Order: sequence, then C-alpha cells, then structure tokens
Amino acid sequence: MSDVEAEQESEGTHASEPDQHIGSVTGRLNWLRAGVLGANDGIVSVAGIVVGVAAANVERSALLIAGLAGLLAGAFSMAAGEYVSVSTQRDSEKALLDKERWELNQMPDQELEELAAMYEAKGISPDLARKVAEELTEHDALRAHAETELGIDPDELTSPWNAAIASFVAFTVGALLPMVAILFPPAQARVPVTFAAVIVALLLTGAVSARLGGAKARPAAIRTVVGGALAMLVTYVIGHLLGGISF
Repeated sequence: MSDVEAEQESEGTHASEPDQHIGSVTGRLNWLRAGVLGANDGIVSVAGIVVGVAAANVERSALLIAGLAGLLAGAFSMAAGEYVSVSTQRDSEKALLDKERWELNQMPDQELEELAAMYEAKGISPDLARKVAEELTEHDALRAHAETELGIDPDELTSPWNAAIASFVAFTVGALLPMVAILFPPAQARVPVTFAAVIVALLLTGAVSARLGGAKARPAAIRTVVGGALAMLVTYVIGHLLGGISF
C-alpha cells in the first residue's frame, strides 16, 4: 500500500469515530433532557394540585393526601407512557434490523455497494470507501449497515424499562418540591412560599433543558415559568371559588 493510500485509510478509519461519539453524546443528552422535562412536569402538576387544595382547605392532611395522589398518579402515568412509547421505538428498531439482515443475506453485493456509496458521500474517495466497506462487512456486516445506514447500535437498543424508571424517578423528584414547600410553612405562608419555590425551580429546569438542546436559556426559562405560574394561578382561583361551596 502506498503512503497516500495508508494516509487515506487512516483518515477514513477516524472519520467514523466522531460520528459514533456524537451519536453517543446525543443519546445521553436526550435522556438527560427528558429527565429534566419529567422533573418539570412533576413540579408543575403537583404544584397546581396542592395550591388549588390549599386555597380551599388549610389542613395539612388534605394537602398531603392530594400531593401524594398527584405524585403517584403522575409518576405512574409518565412511566407507563414512556414505556409504551419506547417499546414502540424498540420494536421499530428490531424490525429495521431484521430487514437489514434479510437484505444482507439475499442481496449482499447490492448492500456492499450501498455501504460504499454512503462512505463516499461522507467525503471518502471511491476506492477507499469501497475498501472500508469491504473490511467492515467482513468484520460485522449487520453492525456496519445498522450504524451507518440506520443510526442504530444493534447491541444498545433503547430500553423501555430504563425509560419508564427514569420518567418515574424524574417526575417524583420534581413533585417533591411543591409538596415540601406547601406542607412545612405556616398556613398563611404556604401558597406564597410554594409559588416562589416553584418559580425558582422552573427557571432552573427551563434554562437547563434549553442548554441541553442548544437553545437560548432565557426564552425557554420564561416560557416554562409563565406556564407553571398560570397553572398554579388557575388552580388557586378554582380552589378558592370551590372552597366556599358545600356539597
């Protein structure tokens, strides 16, 4: 092999490494952002419930029961929804891998040409792209096609159980903040303290989720705070109005 070819092969080998690294980092950031958003949902949902109940009933026991009910209902709902969603995604990934296996068995030459063309489209010279495709196919054809063509790691398919547990934990952690804020202060300070604590928490979650997504932190934080504040205001007004009605 000439020095030029050796250099090209070295460049081609390293060219796939950044893509894999970026994909791995992106996956972790997506999970982290989902966790932050789950915590945000827990904060807003339970804050709305306990503030509404606090406007109608000053008993700590009522607040505790309402908060726990909202926490458990929301956490299980989030977990179930995430499990179903990720299970569907995992089934789709398995179906794509099964199709790729079939194509590799039935039309290996066409699949080799397709893989070489994808590497060539990334900027690798035709001869080197063909050589890389041949070597990767010989080593692990399914992995080569899955990672390059489908963006899937056959050994690291998305886990519905991991997603469900992460959603449950994130929602629960977020929901604990308004519960603590509403239960411990004196009766007259409960709602103001909860409003203040929730606003600060939403500023943080909004800014963090925006940063993780590569967006500007301030607009995202403002949107998150406005949404949470409106939710608490509406439930407070409803609780205040219904609190004076006897059923």
